[in-house]
Amino acid sequence: MSTDFANALDQRSSSDVISLFGEYVIPNYKRYPVSLVKGEGSHVWDSEGKRYLDLFPGWGCNLLGHCPEPIVKAVQEQVATLIHVPNTWHFESQGVWAKLLSERSFHGQAFFCNSGTEANEAAIKLARLHASPDRYKIITFLGGFHGRTLGATSATAQPKYHEGLGPIVPGFHYAPFGDLEAVKQLIDDQTCAIMVEPIQGEGGINIPSAEFLQGLRALADQHQLLLIFDEVQTGCGRTGDWFAYQHFGVTPDVITLAKALCGGIAGGAMLTTKEI
Repeated sequence: MSTDFANALDQRSSSDVISLFGEYVIPNYKRYPVSLVKGEGSHVWDSEGKRYLDLFPGWGCNLLGHCPEPIVKAVQEQVATLIHVPNTWHFESQGVWAKLLSERSFHGQAFFCNSGTEANEAAIKLARLHASPDRYKIITFLGGFHGRTLGATSATAQPKYHEGLGPIVPGFHYAPFGDLEAVKQLIDDQTCAIMVEPIQGEGGINIPSAEFLQGLRALADQHQLLLIFDEVQTGCGRTGDWFAYQHFGVTPDVITLAKALCGGIAGGAMLTTKEI
């Protein structure tokens, strides 16, 4: 199978690759009419050798640009020893990675997964597992984005992502971003968590006041809710600190990470306290 695949990888033109996609790939994304063959730093090249400046590399995943030497070397060394290790085994690099994340955040523990969406799904599950069985509601915010699985899509307060997918997962209630009073009105005896991007990404790079996030922390403490910060887009140095929450004088109970976390390699993480 691998030999057949390698033999099939000719240097096709962009138009030929586009035709290949049209025949065999589900068109769930609108793509540029270009077939990429190489990336280096902030540039990519197409099949015809034309160079492009990539101003949004990997939708924010390639924090260090395309094919940075340290990442390429680390991947090569890893796949030469172990490629996939299931969760039934220990291995050093994962433990070291968890330690580094813990030291740079609130000294908790990490759960690793494959994407930001999965990290957010893990946070949703944790919030419900942590609460009593009758507490399942989670407050999220208009304009937010938390992923494309059904649970994460349900947490995303953008109706365009819900079209045709109903019924969505119940229990999510939406407040305007920055409106503490609206959040207060949504909290009841069945609420278990507040989930928010500390800076909204897809919603338009909306930066809240420190008072808003501090107010969410106070409400979470008052009502014994988990405060979840979705830092998939803001984490790992994207805002100048390791995590965006560190700018606002607020410590969440849960952080979700991906994108820049792995420098272009698929991966995500959920961080929480040892007590939770």
